[in-house]
Amino acid sequence: MVDWDRVQELRSKGWDWADIAEDPKVDFHADASAGAPGRALRALYHRTGRRAAQTGPTEGSAKRPRKEETERKWTLTRIGYLLVPTVGIWALVAFVAPSPVGILVPAVPYLGLVLAAAAVLLIYALWRHTEGRRWTPIYRGTVIGGVVLGLVVAGGIGLGYSLAFGCPYLPPASSLSTNGGSGWQTGPLAAWQDSGVPVVFFYGATWCPYCSASSWAIWKALNGYGTVSGNYTSHSSLTDVYPGTPEMVLASASVSSKNGHGPGVNFQVAEDTSGVDGSYPATATCYQQAYVTAYASGIPFVVINGQVIHVGTLVDPANLAPWNNANGTAGENTVRTSVASESGQPWTYVQGQAWWMMAYIAKASGYTSSTVGTLANDYSWSKSTQANVTADLASLGS
Repeated sequence: MVDWDRVQELRSKGWDWADIAEDPKVDFHADASAGAPGRALRALYHRTGRRAAQTGPTEGSAKRPRKEETERKWTLTRIGYLLVPTVGIWALVAFVAPSPVGILVPAVPYLGLVLAAAAVLLIYALWRHTEGRRWTPIYRGTVIGGVVLGLVVAGGIGLGYSLAFGCPYLPPASSLSTNGGSGWQTGPLAAWQDSGVPVVFFYGATWCPYCSASSWAIWKALNGYGTVSGNYTSHSSLTDVYPGTPEMVLASASVSSKNGHGPGVNFQVAEDTSGVDGSYPATATCYQQAYVTAYASGIPFVVINGQVIHVGTLVDPANLAPWNNANGTAGENTVRTSVASESGQPWTYVQGQAWWMMAYIAKASGYTSSTVGTLANDYSWSKSTQANVTADLASLGS
């Protein structure tokens, strides 16, 4: 029985009647007296085949659906062609704009893993189903639909977060470059201020020895721009490396006016105080989460004015080992006194990064190496601190 659906399909592709008659799937067997098979098939088609193709499949063709009908179904191949561009576009936009697009689902590693899984699915489908390798209008339309869907999803998330939570736009970490002090990076970022003063954001945990050691530099820098309260001394985890590193807990700290001058910084902090190793803090605002998602590859993590970033320890905890928990609270008090008075061995390990932080804050407030003396007088900086902050500002070109 002639498969008229197959005949119709080959005619739509431009095959001539002779080739169609020779196609084994057409299943046409001409009588010897009928002459050329192509002419015989054409004559038979015009007598009976056209009506059969229009009204439905013949008995012989009912067992095999047309390829176009198969492609229109949601096979693995077509699903793969939809998922790869959808997730690929989403991952690309989330990478380029980790905030606000990448806040909900970061490009690295989550969207990257989903994209890899979608690609594997498509490759498997193309390998498993030979017919699926054929590039057809249906598959082209599916890919285009995937690209549009990816743009809609990424754009919807970005616009939704921006409007609902006021998240900032942040470029990828690759746009940052080293600037100034050890480990500090800057980039094409908008200023992050509150009430006209720079925001200093600290993200860390009390169990983390690197956060504990770094807390002294942060505390000292904050004291240079106001009076710090709500802080207290403690120590890092006793089961982690550098156990019992002395620390200044800043989870509830705030900065208020000093010497009749308002606080020169707005301090924001997200610090885990559970004491459970590996526990990370929750952020309080979309701005905080945006920076954590985009740039915090570890803790401690510090942001100054939204434009200056430091990931990793500010102070080597090994240097504070002589004053760890084995000495009881006496060790913590020794470090606190040393840093506060800017004297003694602990201060020598803390001072460099404390001065760098103060310099970055001064620059964010509009001061230069030639004008920072006014700031130093307002907040009663020591001569040594003023001289070193001035030098740091000069090296920053301000």
